[in-house]
Amino acid sequence: MFKFSKLTRSNYLSSLDTTKEELLQIFKLAKLFKSNSLSIDLKNKVLGLIFDKSSTRTRVSFQVAMSRLGGTTIDLNPLTSQIGRGETIKDTARVLSKYCDVLAIRTFNQSTLEEYTKWSSKPIINALTDLEHPCQALADFFTIQEEFTNFDDVVLTFIGDGNNVANSIILCGALCGAEIRIACPPGYEPDSLIIERAKEINHNFSLVITNDINDAVINANVLYTDVWSSMGEENLKENKDKDFEGFTIDSELLNKADKTAIVLHCLPAYRGKEITDEIIDHDRSRIFQQAENRMHVQQALLACLLQ
Repeated sequence: MFKFSKLTRSNYLSSLDTTKEELLQIFKLAKLFKSNSLSIDLKNKVLGLIFDKSSTRTRVSFQVAMSRLGGTTIDLNPLTSQIGRGETIKDTARVLSKYCDVLAIRTFNQSTLEEYTKWSSKPIINALTDLEHPCQALADFFTIQEEFTNFDDVVLTFIGDGNNVANSIILCGALCGAEIRIACPPGYEPDSLIIERAKEINHNFSLVITNDINDAVINANVLYTDVWSSMGEENLKENKDKDFEGFTIDSELLNKADKTAIVLHCLPAYRGKEITDEIIDHDRSRIFQQAENRMHVQQALLACLLQ
């Protein structure tokens, strides 16, 4: 039986809240969970979900992951709880720590998570903020590992906005040692502090930020994209659609990548915008495998935080 260790840090707010060794341990556990080769009973521990943003994959994958570990989940919808009335995070976190064993929070500001960790005595997981989406990156790199075994010679090209997904890809890429390329229109580059942190943890990290989409995909092993306008950016949608013209993954672009290249998308997708119908359903697409893997890596993450 695979023996695993509890994570060094008690919270998972960022892709940098694990070491490379811990990250690979999560992937090993995820592989065992996925193949039904490992069963862990967390003895009725409780996961609380606080989601300020709508969700399909993140919500369902966390609920199913916790259920498979023998635990239960409580949906703490801000609209139907005192959170929505304006109860302070200080009070909410201290009370929920008495009821729940772990909280997964999907919100806007990273500082909100940090405030929860200040007052919670139980682990906090980042289920998405405007700065990072670390659980998504876990699924992304686990999917890449399934395809290519390791990350030593992997080139991942992300095409789109330098958003929370791009930020976590950069950080996770720095941990794993993959080469990361970000192709975006001028003005949509990833957060400069994220880039600095990535280079601090891996001085040999290969990161390219470019506005040339064609150059970015040459010999790439992974093409990855996300929606051009994230949640909360509805008022920017018309302008961003214009700015991102030409930044669509289609068959012509895929043919410029490595012949074994795979395609990823964190979903939901706007078919025909950032990616074509043909590519989403292409035999080199791993998008729905990637979506399934959210459940397996989160099951592994919960096990490592709660064992």
